[in-house]
Amino acid sequence: MSLKELETVARAMVAKGKGILAADESSGTIKRRFDSIKIESNEDTRRAYREMLLTTKGIEEAISGVILFDETIRTAISDGTPFPQVLSKKGIMPGIKVDRGPVDIPGFPGEVVTEGLDGLRGRVKEYKEFGAKFAKWRAVITIGDGIPTAACLDLNAHALARYAALCQEGGLVPIVEPEVLLDGSHTIERCEEVTEAALKVVFSTLADQRVHLEGMILKPSMVVSGKDCPKQAGVEEVAERTIRCLKRTVPSAVPGIAFLSGGQSAESATEHLNAMNSMGPHPWEVSFSYARALQDPALKAWKGQAANVGAAQKIFYHRAKCNGAARYGKYNKEMEKAA
Repeated sequence: MSLKELETVARAMVAKGKGILAADESSGTIKRRFDSIKIESNEDTRRAYREMLLTTKGIEEAISGVILFDETIRTAISDGTPFPQVLSKKGIMPGIKVDRGPVDIPGFPGEVVTEGLDGLRGRVKEYKEFGAKFAKWRAVITIGDGIPTAACLDLNAHALARYAALCQEGGLVPIVEPEVLLDGSHTIERCEEVTEAALKVVFSTLADQRVHLEGMILKPSMVVSGKDCPKQAGVEEVAERTIRCLKRTVPSAVPGIAFLSGGQSAESATEHLNAMNSMGPHPWEVSFSYARALQDPALKAWKGQAANVGAAQKIFYHRAKCNGAARYGKYNKEMEKAA
């Protein structure tokens, strides 16, 4: 894929009114989600759940791409159609999670670095053959006493940049995801400071590794108060601080920013996205790449039962449409009541 083609895919990923569904939960994560609705996580239940989501009628109105897990990109829905084809038929681009998850950094208690660079060139080639158009790699940054350290930020930025360069070489658009975790009692001020520091290191390292900025998407966390902070910032403050932080750190050459929801409730994630788009226009598209904030209400309605598929799909479609509206700054609480 030429640089021009990478740019075209990257722009399509953040097309007006659309965003990305993250359905790339690892085996451990999907097990925890399924535990919450008291069903067993096995190949059949995972396939049934993802089939329920991805065959929902009309989601292509608000979903441009879906990040898949390795198991999903290799399997098919009940009628035998491979998952990537199910998406392509709807005009939705299939993507793939390529990292192997975070591991402890020796000598740096409480800090992790993401693994998965070994053999990545070969995996990129294989995923491309399965129909993937883009990839994702998540770095995890924790806020705590004396952390994150500069070493942790450097190690994760280096891995993100190496991954991005390998993806672009192999014809996949990289989603670069430095997630600053919501966990902790830190203030929103502290979150802004850490997010800014992390993004500065990430973009300087992307430049060092000659990553083509026009052919990538950034997937950052929003600047929010720590989950256990007694003072929780309101919607407007989150939007203002997040956009300010991004304007200081993200070059306008990047086509789009697709936020992760990072444990926010479904409605909060939509409200925050809406508030940011209401402040526009911005140098880049301001979009979403949500997992739980799109899926949770549908998962709870589905409960692993075929009889509930229709109801769960209605709820999933509704969440997709709410976030599609938030892309224009046109979401409001009335939309939730109407549902």
